[in-house]
Amino acid sequence: MAENEAKLGEFGFAGDDHVVPFQVEGLDVRGRAVQLGPILDSILGRHNYPQAVARLLAEAITLTVLIGTSLKFDGKFTVQTRGDGPVDLLVVDFTTPSDVRAYARFDQEGLDAAIASGYAAPQDLLGKGVLAFTIDQGRFAQPYQGIVALDGASLEEIAGVYFRQSEQIPTRVRLGAAEFYDRGPDGKSRHHWRAGGIIAQFLPEAPERMRQADLPGGDGDETAPVVAEDDNWMEARSLVETVDTIELTDPEVGAERLLFRLFHERGVRVYEPQSVLDRCSCSRDKIKGVLQGFSEEEINDSIEDDGISVTCEICATTYRYEAAEVMPA
Repeated sequence: MAENEAKLGEFGFAGDDHVVPFQVEGLDVRGRAVQLGPILDSILGRHNYPQAVARLLAEAITLTVLIGTSLKFDGKFTVQTRGDGPVDLLVVDFTTPSDVRAYARFDQEGLDAAIASGYAAPQDLLGKGVLAFTIDQGRFAQPYQGIVALDGASLEEIAGVYFRQSEQIPTRVRLGAAEFYDRGPDGKSRHHWRAGGIIAQFLPEAPERMRQADLPGGDGDETAPVVAEDDNWMEARSLVETVDTIELTDPEVGAERLLFRLFHERGVRVYEPQSVLDRCSCSRDKIKGVLQGFSEEEINDSIEDDGISVTCEICATTYRYEAAEVMPA
Protein backbone atom coordinates (compact mmCIF):
# COMPACT_ATOMS: atom_id res chain seq x y z
CA MET A 1 0.00 0.00 0.00
CA ALA A 2 1.32 3.45 -0.93
CA GLU A 3 2.74 5.50 1.92
CA ASN A 4 0.03 8.18 1.77
CA GLU A 5 -2.88 5.87 0.94
CA ALA A 6 -5.55 5.77 3.62
CA LYS A 7 -6.60 2.53 5.23
CA LEU A 8 -10.25 1.84 5.96
CA GLY A 9 -11.50 4.34 8.52
CA GLU A 10 -8.38 6.51 8.35
CA PHE A 11 -7.72 9.92 6.86
CA GLY A 12 -5.24 9.95 3.97
CA PHE A 13 -2.70 12.76 3.97
CA ALA A 14 -1.63 14.16 0.63
CA GLY A 15 2.10 14.21 1.37
CA ASP A 16 4.79 15.99 -0.59
CA ASP A 17 4.31 17.27 -4.14
CA HIS A 18 0.52 17.33 -3.85
CA VAL A 19 -1.56 20.52 -3.78
CA VAL A 20 -4.48 20.40 -1.34
CA PRO A 21 -7.52 22.56 -2.22
CA PHE A 22 -9.52 23.73 0.78
CA GLN A 23 -12.55 25.73 1.78
CA VAL A 24 -13.48 27.51 5.00
CA GLU A 25 -17.20 28.07 4.61
CA GLY A 26 -17.50 30.02 7.85
CA LEU A 27 -15.12 32.66 6.49
CA ASP A 28 -16.09 32.54 2.79
CA VAL A 29 -12.51 31.56 2.00
CA ARG A 30 -11.12 29.14 -0.55
CA GLY A 31 -7.53 28.30 -1.32
CA ARG A 32 -4.79 25.74 -1.75
CA ALA A 33 -1.85 24.55 0.31
CA VAL A 34 1.21 22.52 -0.68
CA GLN A 35 4.48 21.07 0.52
CA LEU A 36 7.13 20.31 -2.09
CA GLY A 37 10.03 17.93 -1.56
CA PRO A 38 11.35 15.43 -4.13
CA ILE A 39 10.28 17.60 -7.06
CA LEU A 40 12.54 20.39 -5.77
CA ASP A 41 15.53 18.10 -5.29
CA SER A 42 15.09 16.98 -8.89
CA ILE A 43 14.67 20.41 -10.47
CA LEU A 44 17.21 22.30 -8.38
CA GLY A 45 19.78 19.51 -8.39
CA ARG A 46 20.18 19.49 -12.17
CA HIS A 47 21.80 22.91 -12.19
CA ASN A 48 23.45 22.88 -8.76
CA TYR A 49 22.17 26.38 -8.05
CA PRO A 50 23.78 28.46 -5.30
CA GLN A 51 21.73 28.49 -2.10
CA ALA A 52 20.28 31.97 -2.59
CA VAL A 53 19.21 31.22 -6.17
CA ALA A 54 17.76 27.82 -5.26
CA ARG A 55 15.67 29.38 -2.50
CA LEU A 56 14.21 32.00 -4.83
CA LEU A 57 13.42 29.43 -7.51
CA ALA A 58 11.88 27.07 -4.95
CA GLU A 59 9.49 29.82 -3.84
CA ALA A 60 8.67 30.67 -7.47
CA ILE A 61 7.86 27.00 -8.13
CA THR A 62 5.61 26.91 -5.06
CA LEU A 63 3.76 30.04 -6.15
CA THR A 64 3.30 28.65 -9.66
CA VAL A 65 1.85 25.29 -8.60
CA LEU A 66 -0.51 26.95 -6.11
CA ILE A 67 -2.00 29.05 -8.91
CA GLY A 68 -1.54 26.63 -11.81
CA THR A 69 -3.45 23.78 -10.19
CA SER A 70 -6.52 26.02 -9.98
CA LEU A 71 -6.83 26.24 -13.78
CA LYS A 72 -9.96 24.59 -15.16
CA PHE A 73 -8.77 24.23 -18.75
CA ASP A 74 -5.96 22.66 -20.75
CA GLY A 75 -3.08 25.05 -21.11
CA LYS A 76 0.07 26.51 -19.61
CA PHE A 77 0.60 28.93 -16.75
CA THR A 78 3.93 30.70 -16.46
CA VAL A 79 5.42 32.79 -13.69
CA GLN A 80 8.47 34.79 -14.72
CA THR A 81 10.63 37.49 -13.19
CA ARG A 82 12.94 39.74 -15.17
CA GLY A 83 15.11 42.19 -13.32
CA ASP A 84 18.44 43.99 -13.28
CA GLY A 85 19.76 42.17 -10.20
CA PRO A 86 22.28 39.30 -10.18
CA VAL A 87 19.36 36.83 -10.50
CA ASP A 88 17.99 38.39 -13.65
CA LEU A 89 15.55 35.62 -14.63
CA LEU A 90 13.29 33.12 -12.89
CA VAL A 91 10.85 31.18 -15.04
CA VAL A 92 8.44 28.43 -14.00
CA ASP A 93 6.02 26.72 -16.39
CA PHE A 94 3.03 24.71 -15.19
CA THR A 95 1.33 22.66 -17.91
CA THR A 96 -2.06 21.30 -16.88
CA PRO A 97 -2.85 19.11 -15.16
CA SER A 98 0.46 18.47 -13.36
CA ASP A 99 3.72 19.16 -15.22
CA VAL A 100 6.29 21.60 -13.82
CA ARG A 101 9.58 22.84 -15.20
CA ALA A 102 11.72 25.70 -13.92
CA TYR A 103 14.96 27.56 -14.56
CA ALA A 104 16.95 30.41 -13.05
CA ARG A 105 19.58 32.58 -14.72
CA PHE A 106 22.12 34.45 -12.64
CA ASP A 107 25.45 36.21 -12.76
CA GLN A 108 27.80 34.38 -10.40
CA GLU A 109 30.18 37.30 -9.95
CA GLY A 110 27.34 39.72 -9.25
CA LEU A 111 25.72 37.22 -6.89
CA ASP A 112 28.92 36.75 -4.90
CA ALA A 113 29.43 40.50 -4.66
CA ALA A 114 25.86 41.10 -3.48
CA ILE A 115 26.06 38.41 -0.79
CA ALA A 116 29.49 39.59 0.39
CA SER A 117 28.12 43.13 0.73
CA GLY A 118 25.12 41.96 2.75
CA TYR A 119 22.60 42.47 -0.05
CA ALA A 120 21.14 38.96 -0.22
CA ALA A 121 17.44 39.74 0.29
CA PRO A 122 15.08 38.81 -2.58
CA GLN A 123 14.61 42.44 -3.66
CA ASP A 124 18.39 42.85 -3.86
CA LEU A 125 18.97 39.69 -5.89
CA LEU A 126 16.08 40.27 -8.30
CA GLY A 127 16.61 44.01 -8.64
CA LYS A 128 14.21 46.32 -10.45
CA GLY A 129 12.00 44.72 -13.05
CA VAL A 130 8.71 42.90 -13.45
CA LEU A 131 6.88 39.78 -12.34
CA ALA A 132 4.67 38.39 -15.10
CA PHE A 133 1.84 35.86 -14.94
CA THR A 134 0.96 34.36 -18.33
CA ILE A 135 -1.93 32.04 -19.19
CA ASP A 136 -1.79 30.30 -22.57
CA GLN A 137 -4.78 28.16 -23.59
CA GLY A 138 -3.31 27.17 -26.94
CA ARG A 139 -3.48 28.42 -30.47
CA PHE A 140 -7.23 29.01 -30.44
CA ALA A 141 -7.15 31.54 -27.60
CA GLN A 142 -5.31 34.80 -27.03
CA PRO A 143 -2.72 34.50 -24.24
CA TYR A 144 -3.38 36.59 -21.15
CA GLN A 145 -0.56 38.29 -19.28
CA GLY A 146 -0.61 40.24 -16.04
CA ILE A 147 2.45 42.22 -15.01
CA VAL A 148 3.44 43.84 -11.75
CA ALA A 149 6.64 45.62 -10.75
CA LEU A 150 9.25 43.81 -8.65
CA ASP A 151 8.47 46.18 -5.84
CA GLY A 152 8.40 44.21 -2.61
CA ALA A 153 10.51 42.45 -0.03
CA SER A 154 9.62 38.94 -1.24
CA LEU A 155 7.90 37.02 -4.01
CA GLU A 156 4.84 36.51 -1.82
CA GLU A 157 4.56 40.26 -1.23
CA ILE A 158 4.91 41.01 -4.94
CA ALA A 159 2.32 38.34 -5.79
CA GLY A 160 -0.04 39.91 -3.26
CA VAL A 161 0.24 43.25 -5.05
CA TYR A 162 -0.55 41.52 -8.35
CA PHE A 163 -3.76 39.97 -7.00
CA ARG A 164 -4.83 43.26 -5.51
CA GLN A 165 -4.20 45.29 -8.65
CA SER A 166 -5.12 42.83 -11.41
CA GLU A 167 -7.53 40.25 -9.99
CA GLN A 168 -9.12 42.51 -7.37
CA ILE A 169 -9.79 39.49 -5.19
CA PRO A 170 -8.69 39.74 -1.56
CA THR A 171 -5.79 37.29 -1.51
CA ARG A 172 -3.04 36.35 0.94
CA VAL A 173 -0.06 34.28 -0.16
CA ARG A 174 2.54 32.70 2.12
CA LEU A 175 5.66 31.05 0.72
CA GLY A 176 8.68 29.48 2.37
CA ALA A 177 11.69 27.37 1.40
CA ALA A 178 14.28 25.66 3.56
CA GLU A 179 17.17 23.21 3.47
CA PHE A 180 16.89 19.93 5.37
CA TYR A 181 19.50 17.37 6.27
CA ASP A 182 19.04 13.72 7.22
CA ARG A 183 21.02 10.49 7.04
CA GLY A 184 20.70 7.86 4.39
CA PRO A 185 20.81 4.09 4.88
CA ASP A 186 24.61 4.28 4.73
CA GLY A 187 24.68 6.76 7.62
CA LYS A 188 25.93 9.63 5.46
CA SER A 189 24.35 13.07 5.63
CA ARG A 190 21.92 13.92 2.84
CA HIS A 191 20.78 17.37 1.73
CA HIS A 192 17.21 18.16 0.66
CA TRP A 193 15.25 21.21 -0.36
CA ARG A 194 11.71 21.68 0.86
CA ALA A 195 9.18 24.41 0.20
CA GLY A 196 5.63 25.11 1.18
CA GLY A 197 2.93 27.60 0.51
CA ILE A 198 -0.65 28.57 1.06
CA ILE A 199 -2.94 30.86 -0.90
CA ALA A 200 -6.24 32.02 0.58
CA GLN A 201 -8.86 34.07 -1.27
CA PHE A 202 -11.98 35.79 0.01
CA LEU A 203 -14.91 34.86 -2.23
CA PRO A 204 -18.20 35.86 -0.59
CA GLU A 205 -21.51 35.72 -2.44
CA ALA A 206 -21.97 39.48 -2.07
CA PRO A 207 -19.31 41.23 -4.24
CA GLU A 208 -19.45 44.44 -2.21
CA ARG A 209 -17.90 42.56 0.72
CA MET A 210 -14.70 42.19 -1.33
CA ARG A 211 -13.89 45.90 -1.32
CA GLN A 212 -10.33 46.77 -0.37
CA ALA A 213 -8.62 49.99 0.55
CA ASP A 214 -6.30 51.63 -1.98
CA LEU A 215 -2.69 50.54 -1.95
CA PRO A 216 -0.25 53.06 -0.43
CA GLY A 217 0.69 55.64 -3.03
CA GLY A 218 -2.34 54.90 -5.17
CA ASP A 219 -4.15 57.49 -7.22
CA GLY A 220 -7.52 57.00 -5.55
CA ASP A 221 -9.74 59.85 -4.34
CA GLU A 222 -8.15 61.07 -1.12
CA THR A 223 -11.49 62.49 0.00
CA ALA A 224 -13.27 59.16 -0.32
CA PRO A 225 -14.13 57.37 2.94
CA VAL A 226 -11.71 54.69 4.13
CA VAL A 227 -12.91 51.23 3.16
CA ALA A 228 -13.07 48.82 6.07
CA GLU A 229 -12.15 45.22 5.32
CA ASP A 230 -14.78 42.56 5.88
CA ASP A 231 -14.47 40.98 9.33
CA ASN A 232 -14.34 37.44 7.90
CA TRP A 233 -11.51 38.35 5.57
CA MET A 234 -9.59 40.16 8.30
CA GLU A 235 -9.79 37.03 10.43
CA ALA A 236 -8.73 34.69 7.62
CA ARG A 237 -5.88 36.93 6.50
CA SER A 238 -4.62 37.32 10.05
CA LEU A 239 -4.61 33.55 10.55
CA VAL A 240 -2.65 32.93 7.34
CA GLU A 241 -0.13 35.58 8.31
CA THR A 242 0.72 33.64 11.48
CA VAL A 243 2.25 30.81 9.44
CA ASP A 244 6.05 30.73 9.42
CA THR A 245 8.56 29.00 7.15
CA ILE A 246 9.10 26.15 9.61
CA GLU A 247 5.41 25.21 9.51
CA LEU A 248 5.28 25.54 5.73
CA THR A 249 8.22 23.20 5.17
CA ASP A 250 8.15 20.78 8.14
CA PRO A 251 7.45 17.25 6.78
CA GLU A 252 5.88 16.34 10.13
CA VAL A 253 3.21 19.02 9.73
CA GLY A 254 1.85 18.46 6.23
CA ALA A 255 -0.71 20.56 4.38
CA GLU A 256 -3.78 19.10 6.08
CA ARG A 257 -2.41 19.49 9.60
CA LEU A 258 -1.41 23.07 8.83
CA LEU A 259 -4.90 23.89 7.56
CA PHE A 260 -6.43 22.33 10.67
CA ARG A 261 -4.15 24.40 12.90
CA LEU A 262 -5.25 27.56 11.15
CA PHE A 263 -8.95 27.08 10.66
CA HIS A 264 -10.22 24.31 12.98
CA GLU A 265 -12.38 26.72 14.95
CA ARG A 266 -14.21 27.72 11.78
CA GLY A 267 -14.24 24.28 10.17
CA VAL A 268 -12.03 23.62 7.16
CA ARG A 269 -12.85 21.21 4.37
CA VAL A 270 -10.10 19.71 2.21
CA TYR A 271 -10.55 18.20 -1.22
CA GLU A 272 -8.79 15.62 -3.38
CA PRO A 273 -5.09 16.52 -3.66
CA GLN A 274 -3.57 17.30 -7.05
CA SER A 275 -0.12 15.90 -7.78
CA VAL A 276 2.62 17.93 -9.45
CA LEU A 277 5.40 16.32 -11.47
CA ASP A 278 8.87 17.30 -12.64
CA ARG A 279 8.33 17.02 -16.37
CA CYS A 280 9.81 19.22 -19.09
CA SER A 281 7.97 19.84 -22.35
CA CYS A 282 11.06 19.22 -24.46
CA SER A 283 11.37 15.99 -26.43
CA ARG A 284 13.63 14.37 -28.98
CA ASP A 285 11.03 14.82 -31.73
CA LYS A 286 10.39 18.49 -30.92
CA ILE A 287 14.07 19.41 -31.05
CA LYS A 288 14.56 17.32 -34.17
CA GLY A 289 11.79 19.32 -35.83
CA VAL A 290 13.57 22.57 -34.96
CA LEU A 291 16.89 21.31 -36.34
CA GLN A 292 15.22 20.20 -39.57
CA GLY A 293 14.25 23.83 -40.13
CA PHE A 294 17.94 24.84 -40.31
CA SER A 295 19.78 25.23 -43.58
CA GLU A 296 22.34 22.66 -44.69
CA GLU A 297 25.12 25.16 -43.98
CA GLU A 298 23.84 25.72 -40.44
CA ILE A 299 23.62 21.97 -39.87
CA ASN A 300 27.18 21.44 -41.08
CA ASP A 301 28.45 24.22 -38.81
CA SER A 302 26.83 22.49 -35.82
CA ILE A 303 28.26 19.02 -36.42
CA GLU A 304 30.77 17.72 -33.88
CA ASP A 305 32.05 14.14 -33.83
CA ASP A 306 29.76 13.22 -36.75
CA GLY A 307 26.64 14.39 -34.93
CA ILE A 308 24.77 17.24 -33.29
CA SER A 309 24.12 17.50 -29.56
CA VAL A 310 21.46 19.81 -28.16
CA THR A 311 20.92 20.37 -24.43
CA CYS A 312 17.62 21.72 -23.08
CA GLU A 313 18.51 24.81 -21.05
CA ILE A 314 15.68 24.18 -18.60
CA CYS A 315 15.85 20.47 -17.76
CA ALA A 316 19.49 19.89 -18.83
CA THR A 317 18.56 16.84 -20.96
CA THR A 318 20.94 16.31 -23.89
CA TYR A 319 19.70 14.93 -27.21
CA ARG A 320 22.12 13.68 -29.83
CA TYR A 321 21.36 13.31 -33.55
CA GLU A 322 23.23 11.88 -36.47
CA ALA A 323 23.72 14.51 -39.14
CA ALA A 324 21.63 12.54 -41.63
CA GLU A 325 18.63 12.65 -39.27
CA VAL A 326 18.27 16.42 -39.43
CA MET A 327 19.79 17.31 -42.81
CA PRO A 328 17.28 19.09 -45.09
CA ALA A 329 15.85 16.83 -47.81
